[in-house]
Amino acid sequence: MIDFQIEKIKPLCSEFGIDLTYEIKDKLNLYGNLLLEWNEKINLTAITEPQEVLYKHFYDCILFLKSVSLKKGATLIDVGTGAGFPGMVLKIVRPDLKITLLDSLNKRLVFLNDVIEKLGLTNIETLHMRAEDAGKSKKCREQFDVATARAVANLPVLMEYCLPLVKKGGIFVSMKGPSVKDEVMLCDNAIKLLGCEKPDIICEALPNNDMRAFCIFKKISQTPPKYPRKPADISKQPL
Repeated sequence: MIDFQIEKIKPLCSEFGIDLTYEIKDKLNLYGNLLLEWNEKINLTAITEPQEVLYKHFYDCILFLKSVSLKKGATLIDVGTGAGFPGMVLKIVRPDLKITLLDSLNKRLVFLNDVIEKLGLTNIETLHMRAEDAGKSKKCREQFDVATARAVANLPVLMEYCLPLVKKGGIFVSMKGPSVKDEVMLCDNAIKLLGCEKPDIICEALPNNDMRAFCIFKKISQTPPKYPRKPADISKQPL
């Protein structure tokens, strides 16, 4: 079994109040091993070197908790979760959270269900559904305190997929890179139409000098029923 040396990030996390206990470190380590094992069968991540997994996946996701205050027992949906980032990491570090991992590709969810079982996690579910369908469903529409996405789509696109899932008073948190301010300049129309405030942007430096930006939109009113639109419309004509 690979040792991901989780203890290397323990002091960094303790600076913002996250205690990586032995139990948490063991679960992150097992998660990392399952990730690399499954990655040989299905494409989950291009990052496979253990120290890169440690910093670019685990620490990157834990930084979410430095930038975003989550109440105890908060409900969170991770849209396009992929290999479980950030939702699975957040669940391991904050077991009180109620997490939904949403993805349109079932084989990723088979992997995540294996992780859930082997780590003995509770109050976490996987959901095989496209984001635009989830946004229209009674099960998901405006049911979550927090929606998040660590994805490559531009912000207006992500906003239309994610904000319909968020309760009034909740937040959508997009994990972005250095281009975030340019993307925010494109969001004025989406902000007006989808029922949220202009975002707070919190930037954090990763140990390898990469930058992670957390773009936090507070939802102040219900999203009109017409959103989200069909994927073709969202991509061809972003709000």
